[in-house]
Amino acid sequence: MHELAFPLLVGLILVALAFDYLNGLHDAANSIATVVATRLLSPVQAVVFAAFFNFAAYFLTLAVPSLHAVAETIGKGLIAQEVVTPAVIFGALGGAMTWNVITWLKGIPSSSSHALVGGLIGAGVAHAGLSGVKWAGLNKTLIAIVLSPTIGMFLAMLVMLLSSWALRRRTANQAERSFRVLHLMSSAAYSLSHGLNDAQKTMGIITVLLYSTGYLTGPFEVPHWVAISCYVAIGLGTMTGGWRIIETMGSRITRLSQHQGFSASLAGSIVLFGASTLGIPVSTTHTITGSIIGAGVARRASAVRWGVAKNVVVAWVITIPASAAVGALVYSLTLLF
Repeated sequence: MHELAFPLLVGLILVALAFDYLNGLHDAANSIATVVATRLLSPVQAVVFAAFFNFAAYFLTLAVPSLHAVAETIGKGLIAQEVVTPAVIFGALGGAMTWNVITWLKGIPSSSSHALVGGLIGAGVAHAGLSGVKWAGLNKTLIAIVLSPTIGMFLAMLVMLLSSWALRRRTANQAERSFRVLHLMSSAAYSLSHGLNDAQKTMGIITVLLYSTGYLTGPFEVPHWVAISCYVAIGLGTMTGGWRIIETMGSRITRLSQHQGFSASLAGSIVLFGASTLGIPVSTTHTITGSIIGAGVARRASAVRWGVAKNVVVAWVITIPASAAVGALVYSLTLLF
């Protein structure tokens, strides 16, 4: 157990919630890009809509507590719980937040989730070496980097195909009206799944901090006040919006119709709900980007701006090592004080 004065504990929890807020701001594009790009909702309506369903995920976990498995993975599945110190937590958050700010300013839809994973691994290795890494948990997360956008892409293509067949007897206007309603519903589901998976990453960080400093004992379990705080923080961040990233996600990768927006949102929500059930901290950014590409390819391959998609993939590849390096640096700097 590592001793930490209560005021410092409160300060570190506030830093974690600041990351959660920044996560919501950075990832607002994930939840609302399709509804804004298709003009289904205005930008202001869209962020309020997404923020509401991000927070509503809390009530879903009250009904199904097992959906908090992602918090457990972050808290004790990536680095050994016994090597976690307040300095490691601060280093992890510092690495993740620095990378998030850089990519937000550049309008790059990188992954807040993998920035946190990278920061945690970097700070953990700086503290205890490679022996502190839980490779099974890290490998599961790394595999999901490839699988989540790929599955999202193929699911979006499948949804496009099945929904086209289901509404084949309707006129163009009738189909358009149907897809507007379906798109709104699928966007709500995606925002719900986004809040569910992403808010848990900060929950895991705060909870393992409480255990490592002796403020919590017994089996690893997220306190309700931690869960509510994290859902509120990510919801408020989403309401702030990340407009540069929304432009990239919603229009620069491919132009979306209501049909495509519905297909991308539904495919993304299926992937995220599945990942949350399995306790995998996937990237919501990767997932929805893959789904948007799949919806675009279903129309025609040339509809996707592959140059933009390639730049997004490059950002994905460097996110974990870049945030890990910054996390290790921030951890090292804390030792000087």
